[in-house]
Amino acid sequence: MRRLATATFICATAIATCSAAQAQTAPAPSAQGQLPGVKPKPVATQAVRPGVQAPADTANAMGQAERLALQSDLAWVGQYNGAITGDVSERMVNAIKEYQKLKGGKPTGVLNPQERAVLADTARRKQESVGWKIMTESTSGARVGIPTKLVPQQTSDGNGSKWTSPTGTVQVVLSRRKEANPTTAALADREKKEPGRTVDYSVVKPDFFVLSGLQNLKKFYIRGTFRGDEVRILTILYDQATENTVEPVVIAMSSAFNAFPPAALAAQPAPRRKVDYGTGLIASQDGAIIADREVTDGCVAITIPGFGHAERVAEDKERGLALLHIYGARGLKPLMLSGGNAKSTLDIVGIADPQSQGGGAGISNVKAQLTGNGSGDTSLAPAPGLGFSGAAALDGDGKFAGVVLLKPAMVAGAAAVPAAQAALVSVEATRAFLASHGVKLDGSSLDAKAATVRVICVRK
Repeated sequence: MRRLATATFICATAIATCSAAQAQTAPAPSAQGQLPGVKPKPVATQAVRPGVQAPADTANAMGQAERLALQSDLAWVGQYNGAITGDVSERMVNAIKEYQKLKGGKPTGVLNPQERAVLADTARRKQESVGWKIMTESTSGARVGIPTKLVPQQTSDGNGSKWTSPTGTVQVVLSRRKEANPTTAALADREKKEPGRTVDYSVVKPDFFVLSGLQNLKKFYIRGTFRGDEVRILTILYDQATENTVEPVVIAMSSAFNAFPPAALAAQPAPRRKVDYGTGLIASQDGAIIADREVTDGCVAITIPGFGHAERVAEDKERGLALLHIYGARGLKPLMLSGGNAKSTLDIVGIADPQSQGGGAGISNVKAQLTGNGSGDTSLAPAPGLGFSGAAALDGDGKFAGVVLLKPAMVAGAAAVPAAQAALVSVEATRAFLASHGVKLDGSSLDAKAATVRVICVRK
């Protein structure tokens, strides 16, 4: 429990100051980041070759949302035991290395696209196993993360909401009340005096408090705060026998809890990157390229490395596709846009974001499974990493089955944080889009790598 309390205290400290930045939790400085009772993992040192980007530099070059998602996934699989804001730390790099060693890979500290996809899928499965959802509590408007499969029974009234397991082994209570001139010290003191409670961890700050310990035969975790005369307290109770299952989820619930979310901030779209990277697919010998509409939107310049400037000539807002054109290129090898079988595991051929491959631009393959019925736009899991949006999806016979697009999703946190999920635009929809804009589908190659290019968008 002390490990849990320390991690969530760090998280709570960060959330108090960083919720407007849409963070989940806050990684503490290394001097404070080691959790009590947990032996520090050995720090692996590795000489950095000249011209090779260090793991921390690679992580720092990632977007904030991707770092948040990475740390969140590492925490869900049990490799990262600190708190998460997306800040890069030695702990985060070591967690990546430990995960790579666990999976039998080389501990480089930088996940390749395949490793990142497997990590995301594993974390997603763990979240799905407990029914993890971020929701707004109806009476207070607070944002909470709830493991709906662990605590499926919910009751609400004017004083808040309660979620419980069928046998009562796990209980989550969000309470609210009005109180004149509250202070966190007074609120914490009152909670400590509840009958049957033995507190073994206590942190009281001016704007929040955290308590944990035993309440009769159950473990408990409490986090409380106030604004004006409005007091909001999250209490989690769980049987000691469920500790291994529940404690990682308790940390996630603490990370997700935002007692007073800024509604205006939550409604704002995620900021666009100044330089965006995607994958393009050569569709015709005269220079037509299929790309992601979002990746190529609002660009002052679009570049296809090796070919130069590209012009965006059409878009499909419904499907999320864009049509680019490069002029004067010779020797292009467009992919045959045949009707592949989109009903099984697909091979995604694309170019990961340079931040994910130490500044490189290599074409790689990742696997993904359809989660829909294969018609129209269909979800894919696991989602490939940044840079793969616009990549070709191939069926088991190597035939084109559609275009993969990355879409924003929600990562559990103090506020909504965009991550990535994947959707497949079917081969039929792709062909129809190209045909509607007069693109001659003259591709005869089944070599997807030869038809794959990087798309770089530069914005103001």
